Amino acid sequence: MDKQQSTGLLFDLSRPGRRAALLPPCDVPLTLIDDHLSPADRASGAVPLPELAEIDVVRHYINLSTQNMCIDTNFYPLGSCTMKYNPKRHERLAALPGFADLHPHQPDSSIQGMLELLYNLQGMLAEIAGLPAVSLQPAAGAHGEFTALLVAAAYFRAQGSTRKVVLVPDSAHGTNPASAALAGFEIKQVKSDPRGLVDLADLKSKLGPTTAVFMITNPNTLGLFDSQIGQIANMVHEAGALMYLDGANMNAILGRTRPGDFGVDMMHYNPHKTFSGPHGGGGPGAGPIAVRDFLAPYLPTPLVTKQGDKYALDFNRPQSIGRVRSFFGNTGVLLRAYCYIRTYGPDGLKAVAENAVLNANYLLALVKDFLPVPQGDRCMHEFVASLKDLQKERGIRTMDVAKRLLDYGYHAPTVYFPLVVAEAFMVEPTETESKETLEAFAATLRKIIDEPAELLQTAPHTTPVSRPDEVRAARQPVVCCVWEPEEETHSEPATR
Repeated sequence: MDKQQSTGLLFDLSRPGRRAALLPPCDVPLTLIDDHLSPADRASGAVPLPELAEIDVVRHYINLSTQNMCIDTNFYPLGSCTMKYNPKRHERLAALPGFADLHPHQPDSSIQGMLELLYNLQGMLAEIAGLPAVSLQPAAGAHGEFTALLVAAAYFRAQGSTRKVVLVPDSAHGTNPASAALAGFEIKQVKSDPRGLVDLADLKSKLGPTTAVFMITNPNTLGLFDSQIGQIANMVHEAGALMYLDGANMNAILGRTRPGDFGVDMMHYNPHKTFSGPHGGGGPGAGPIAVRDFLAPYLPTPLVTKQGDKYALDFNRPQSIGRVRSFFGNTGVLLRAYCYIRTYGPDGLKAVAENAVLNANYLLALVKDFLPVPQGDRCMHEFVASLKDLQKERGIRTMDVAKRLLDYGYHAPTVYFPLVVAEAFMVEPTETESKETLEAFAATLRKIIDEPAELLQTAPHTTPVSRPDEVRAARQPVVCCVWEPEEETHSEPATR
């Protein structure tokens, strides 16, 4: 069996009579089945599942896995998304029976260990943020943004205020204006100045009696810590508005500074980016939020509370915006974040930030002579290069370099974001990569830049699919594939 066959559909690999396990005879009396199931509820025949030996199944999935590009196999310098290696130790801890076998409908008295862990995690996140109240319920970073903005809206309603405008920098993550719009706010954009920081004059001109929230990412998406942050917070608060921090880049400031201390009123965490947990793939996530005490009454229910030596889920919160996630949220991801924080401790978290900044600046120093970085020679956890000169001189675009990196076994950095940089090439090495990996990546980039334009413009050359038509895929998606046996169709599996 060659590799192409072994990664085919399991239905195509199926052969009658093959088994991966032998099941014992049915021990449920047929009379019970007859008494409880009507003929209409019974299957008319055997379920048409593929029939395979264990070795067939194992080889199928192992071969499929080798086609994946993931952080366990490749350097993933995806700027803004912080695709760092997460310790497998935390996966093992999250899978312990005392955690994995719990059911969300269990009474509080039977899950005291989990509630104690979540209560302590609330306190840890509050301390790291410098904000006293935390909700662990949101399911992702953008969901945390949305939840915090609902909290802000509830706060202003309780004050009898009609503030409806959210200000967003032009370098912000796209989820910021999207979350604000979904929460019912109007959005106005604030310009960046030539340094890549918030343009204070533009911010001042747009602050007013209708401003509800100013959303800022700090460090920002250019990898710069906005040194004006104290002044910005004063301006926002003097206008009667709240300041929100997009916490996607918290891994750059852990243990060095706290958002609450530089004027932030509310923020979200990306625990998979800042701490530990699986990232991407559309699976379970978490986006806890932290807020000031005057916003705490509006947090989602339930919160974990402690009464004496007992822990409980508190639903009795009359001013709460209500539940924003089924049950309590994704406790498995939260558990991984708790383990990460406990593993590192205060000094270790500080070292995480220091290494993230060190790695980014080291890589920046290795590439800046052939990849210009418009906003300065220093950065925090990431930097944004520009390939506009290469485009003008040789017709090489950012996408060409990104695609060519795949041929060398590297995932491409973020491209064409933020929009304030032409032909943007956004690199974040994270704190988990070694000096040798960074040097090899920089050497590969230098080699790619020197390659013929034609080679780059047709890359990648080693992947099963080269350059899919992404516009067509978005406009004409194939949302469902239905397998049909070859002997019936005598053609490729049908798509519907």
